[in-house]
Amino acid sequence: MKTLLCLIPVAMLAIPRVAAQTATYTNYIRQYQTPSNVTWDCSETVDPYGSKPSALAINPGGARFDLWTVKSSPFTEYLLNTCYVGTYVPLATVVIRSEDPYPTIRRTRADRPFYVDVTVEGLLLGATDPEAAKKVKLLRHVQSYGVGGTGVEIDRKQAFLLSPQVEITTTGMQTLTYTVNSVPGADRAKVRGEERFSVFSIADIRPPTYNVPEIQISSQFIQIWPMADGLITGIAQNQLIRYAMPQVTLTYNDLYPFSTTYAQVYKGNLQDGVTGTKVPGSDFIVNDSVPQNKTLILKDSDYSSVFDADGRWTMELVTVTPFGIERMRNSAGDIVYVSFDIDRTMKVNGTFTTIER
Repeated sequence: MKTLLCLIPVAMLAIPRVAAQTATYTNYIRQYQTPSNVTWDCSETVDPYGSKPSALAINPGGARFDLWTVKSSPFTEYLLNTCYVGTYVPLATVVIRSEDPYPTIRRTRADRPFYVDVTVEGLLLGATDPEAAKKVKLLRHVQSYGVGGTGVEIDRKQAFLLSPQVEITTTGMQTLTYTVNSVPGADRAKVRGEERFSVFSIADIRPPTYNVPEIQISSQFIQIWPMADGLITGIAQNQLIRYAMPQVTLTYNDLYPFSTTYAQVYKGNLQDGVTGTKVPGSDFIVNDSVPQNKTLILKDSDYSSVFDADGRWTMELVTVTPFGIERMRNSAGDIVYVSFDIDRTMKVNGTFTTIER
């Protein structure tokens, strides 16, 4: 039986480890022999670029290579990509793109689009070629993390097959565009979960040489995180403030990973396109790969210095994400702001009299 040697193009699979973050990621490759199911783990950490030979010779049944990354804190494993190599099995890659450039795990926000590039190569057209060499199948699965979930220890076998499998019979790349995600959830602004796109081969059962079942050739997933919302309490709309500023509570919910959120103030009523003054003590940076909640309390001594004059003022919440600088909204979808008046001028009423003798 002729054996093949596979040179694994690590650059196609590996994702760079990210520095200067709360958690670090370590990549490794696991090889599965078909149909013997012999498993071998690469003993060396996978570098972001380069290639390395398969440790085991590849028989006609083929072999699957899974790229895993391990997050240090909390300890979590993610299957980033899959590559299958066989005598007759076509080659396929799945690449998911979004507006978030985070390099380790694909992700986006519930209201943002994403794109899936599916490339198939090596399809055969001959009349005597096996069916497994003429086409592949594309599957789309979705799964919710649940309320407050982060995907840690999730059972991906419970993912829901969103639509019937699609057969691909032509070579080349096709791009699928999704303006919205399909993760289950009644409140579409607050869904959190993942979508997985996988290419599978057709089973190749030809005794006595071939006994290759349907195999996943390539797969990639994207995480969907909820839209943030917030609240300003402690100052009422149109309140007149005399002398000391009141204590203000800022509530931030579901802040997007690696985002910055803060309150800003400016003179006048609510306006579009205004860059105001950042309120001291109001900013919160999410330096994590999952959404965060935060409540901040501001006292007069913390933030009164930003109001340098009496008059009409507006305070609003702003969040900065990979999708741009945006006004934060509350759970009802309204802009989070409060406009109020400050009058700290002290007025003294009195009379002067003289007594003549």
